[in-house]
Amino acid sequence: METYRLFIAAELPPDVKAMLGAAQERLRRDNPPVKWVAPAAMHLTLRFLGEIDATLAPRLGAELQAALDGQRALPLHLTSAGAFPNDRRPSVLWAGVGGALAALGAMYAAVESAVASLGFPRESRPFRAHLTLGRVRREVSMAQQQRLGEALRALPAFAPTAWTVDRIVLFRSQLDRGGPIYTEIAHSRLQIAD
Repeated sequence: METYRLFIAAELPPDVKAMLGAAQERLRRDNPPVKWVAPAAMHLTLRFLGEIDATLAPRLGAELQAALDGQRALPLHLTSAGAFPNDRRPSVLWAGVGGALAALGAMYAAVESAVASLGFPRESRPFRAHLTLGRVRREVSMAQQQRLGEALRALPAFAPTAWTVDRIVLFRSQLDRGGPIYTEIAHSRLQIAD
């Protein structure tokens, strides 16, 4: 049985990716043990599905289309940087997302219902809109975590750059030595307000 590693996400425009890359460069100055996400590969993940039977991909695309039919495009913007679980013990570094968060939450719920209708278990964690900058490696020392947290808190605010999410994409992710390769399997276009 062939499997695909799939996720559902919104793409980011080049100027937002450039800002996120600049934030990464500032955080890299102390050479922390972080696996950085390449700016070209950054996206706003709505749902990670993992390895699934490849024959389910067309049904997922159709369910995604049906779930998002009639949904409006969303205005979003960057907020501040932070970390999960917190900036004192960072394991995931992220940039926050602001804007039409209630509508984004409703879109996430629609996507969640669509994948649940195909037998995927519902996500147990609450949805928190963020853009992953990097993942801290396991070999990080306490001192490195503290310096990384300080660097996060010292990051200047992101410039007020807004973008519109007008498409939600079902992506296939193929892991490669040079980083993941993302291939669009299906997409759903959102309605642009008049």
